[in-house]
Parts: sequence; structure tokens; C-alpha cells
Amino acid sequence: MTSISTAKPVAGADERRRGAALLVLCSVQFMLNLDDNVVSVALPSLRGDLGFGTAGLAWVVNAYLLAFGGLLLLSGRVADLVGRRRVFLGGVALFGAASLVCGLAREPWQLMAGRFAQGAGAAMASPAALALLTLLYPGGRERAKAIGIWGGVAALGATAGLVISGALTGFASWRWIFLINLPVVLATLAVLPRLVAENRSESRARVDIPGAALITAVPILLVYGLLRSSETGWGEAVSVLAMGLAALLAVVFVVHEARSAQPLVPLSFLTFRPRAVANLATLLFSAAFYAMAFLLMLHIQTVLGYDPFTAGLAYLPFGAGILGGMWLSARTVDRLGDRVALTMSLLISATGLLLMSGLDADDAYVTGVLPALLVTSLGCGMSLPALTVSALRGTTEENAGIGSAVLSSVQQLGGAIGLAVLVTLATRRGATEGFGYALVVATGLVVLAAVLIATALRDTRRSAAPESRDSQRHFEERTAD
Repeated sequence: MTSISTAKPVAGADERRRGAALLVLCSVQFMLNLDDNVVSVALPSLRGDLGFGTAGLAWVVNAYLLAFGGLLLLSGRVADLVGRRRVFLGGVALFGAASLVCGLAREPWQLMAGRFAQGAGAAMASPAALALLTLLYPGGRERAKAIGIWGGVAALGATAGLVISGALTGFASWRWIFLINLPVVLATLAVLPRLVAENRSESRARVDIPGAALITAVPILLVYGLLRSSETGWGEAVSVLAMGLAALLAVVFVVHEARSAQPLVPLSFLTFRPRAVANLATLLFSAAFYAMAFLLMLHIQTVLGYDPFTAGLAYLPFGAGILGGMWLSARTVDRLGDRVALTMSLLISATGLLLMSGLDADDAYVTGVLPALLVTSLGCGMSLPALTVSALRGTTEENAGIGSAVLSSVQQLGGAIGLAVLVTLATRRGATEGFGYALVVATGLVVLAAVLIATALRDTRRSAAPESRDSQRHFEERTAD
């Protein structure tokens, strides 16, 4: 395999080009996260226009999650070996073609196939984009700032999906929630090759096919079992079988990787303490916040009685809080270190969730929902960038793709777990009681993440600085070569 590295192009690139590349990568991630939940508000319209049944309608959402969550790790490793820019552009192109299929669908199966292909494209593009970003910004502080922007934009995409979906569905057609992706796709395919050089690992290793099959099957089976159990109940045979098989294959994967001469994901990479702690905290955090977003939108529409477009607008302050939290995130990490800053940020998020859990049908939006929404989003905006930086700590040109894929996979699996477990807990009670109960559980998950960070994450001001200097020295040596 020919070795191609970004070290020299990045070192000679000016800030304007790197800034333009960051803008393009953030725009794509915004689009990908937007499509996580863009169909949520449009589901009633889809049912009427395409003749979906209730079960089929649920899989318009689930098909995307299954493909996205199931193919991330394989895509990240392939990006390391084949080329991050190549895999990124291929994923963006696939996502665009699938969006066109969804927008032009005339039958339910066409839309579900398009959604699965969208998820596959997102699984290719997302980890490759984050890997490109970490290599464009090798310095510790500038990398943290760039990843903070990237993570914040991703969170805004998830929020904006509800607003954009409501507006397009209400004033135009549900088809435009997919067709709106095409200008972003075309612009990215035209511009990014001019801004970022191709890069891949110098390793001559080949893709571990058995490991790839196992690690693809595990999250697909797990997500499928979780999503099915949320519809049919936790004792249903097929969902239990799927989750049990996922657990068995996970064990087989670990044994296989430990024995493999060229593992798909080296176990030492997964067990590196800062990454392991940050990824576990991210799993808990994602479970809480995916469920919160779904349940709050349901509360606003069913309890407060808002129409889809107004409900989307009611969610806009969440984006403002995210932006404020992003602004504070880098500053608090610089002053306090990532362990203290992350613990504080997660506790702020937990406070907001606890406030939200106390809402009832008599609480107005301005005096009830809005304060809780702002506190929650502020903590979320502070937490996401710092979690991302910690989860990618120590990644190099050899493993940036798999590191990004592990983080993205953890986020998707956490979201699936949160939706399956917390939404099921909520729906088994009354609308208001179930909403409050599920958010109390979500609060507990975020508090658990804060405790994990406080007790197990090493502070960058004491331990990560030497590592950053080593990484930078390694980068400069590679550049000189």
C-alpha cells in the first residue's frame, strides 16, 4: 500500500484553507445529525402520502440508526487503511444519492431502502470527517477548539432537524427534508478535494475480514434488539435473541482480536484509559439526551398542544444554549482542566434535566419549559466538545479513523439505548408522569457519567500535556521526513 500522509500539506496550509476545510466538514456533520431526527415531525405526512402502517413507519427512523450505528467501526478502519478523504467523499456521495431516492420515493420500501443507504453513507462520512479534522489540527489547544466547534455544530444539527422538518413539512412537502441535502452534498464534493490532501495510515495491514463482520453484526443486532423491544416489550423472543446474539458475538470479537496478528481494532486502543472513560461517559450522556430530545418534543406537542412548526420553534433556545456552552467549554477546560470542567458541565446538564422532569401540564412554556431547556442545553454545549477531545486523546495518523468511529458508534448506540429504554419507561405511564419519570432516570445517567469522569479521568493539566508534546514532536518529525 502506498503511504500518503497529511503531515506536510497540513504544516504548509494557511489558516484560511484550514478554516474553509473546517467549515465544510462541520456543514456535512450538521447535515448528517440533522437527518438523525428530521423525519420525526414528518411521520404523519409520510403515513398519509405513502400508505405506511404503524410498524413500517417506525422503521423509517430505525433503518437510518441501524445502518449508521452498525457500519461505523468498519468504515473508520477502512478510512484509516484506504484513505480518509476518499472514504469521506464516498460516504457523502452515497448519502446524497440516498437522499434523492428518499425525496422521490413513491412506495414505502423505496423510502426505507433510501434511509438505510443514508445511514450507510453517514457511517462512512462521519468518522472520516472527524479523523480529517484531528489531523488538520494536530496541536492540543487548536485541536480542542476545532473539535469543540465540530461537536457543537453537530449538536445544533440534531436540534435544527426538528425546526427544519416542521417548517418544510408544514409549508412545502416532506420530500424537501431529504432534497435539501443535495446542495450541501454537491458543494462538498466540489470543494473539499481542493482543501484537504488524501491521507491514510502508513500501515500495510489489510482489513481484518472476520473482525469486520463481527464488529458490524454486533451493533446492528444490539440496536435492532433494543429498538424492537421498545415496540414489542422486553420479554419478546426475537428482541431477546438479537441482544443475546450481539453479546455472544462481542465476546467472540474480543477473543478474535486478541489472537489476530493484524486486528481491526487493537484491544490496547480500546482500553487506553482516557478514551475508555470518555467513551463510557459519552454512552451514558447520549442515552440521556437522545431520549430527552424525543420526550420533550412529544411533551410540547401533546401536552402543550403546539403544532409541528411551533414545536420546532420552541426548541430553538436549545441551540442558543449549545452555542453558549461551546463558548464556555474551551475556557473552562483551559482554566480548570478537562476532569473538573467536564464534571461541572455534566452536573449542569443533570440539573437542567432534573428541572425538566418536574414539568407538568399546567406549566407554561416561558416559565416552565424554557428555563429547564436553557440550563440543560448550556451543560450539553459545555460537555460535548470536552468529551469528544477526551475520547480522541492520543489518536495519531495511524488510528484517527477508528478512534473517530468508536466515538461516533458509542454516540449512536447510546442514543438507541436511551430511546429504547427511557421512551419505553415513559410510554408505560401517563403522558406527564411518564415524561417526568424517564427524565429522572436520564438525570441519574448523567450524574453517573459525572462521577465516572471525576473519579477515573486523568486531568490533562497533569498527565495529558506530555502526551500532547510527544504527539506534536512525532508530527513534526514526520513532517520533516
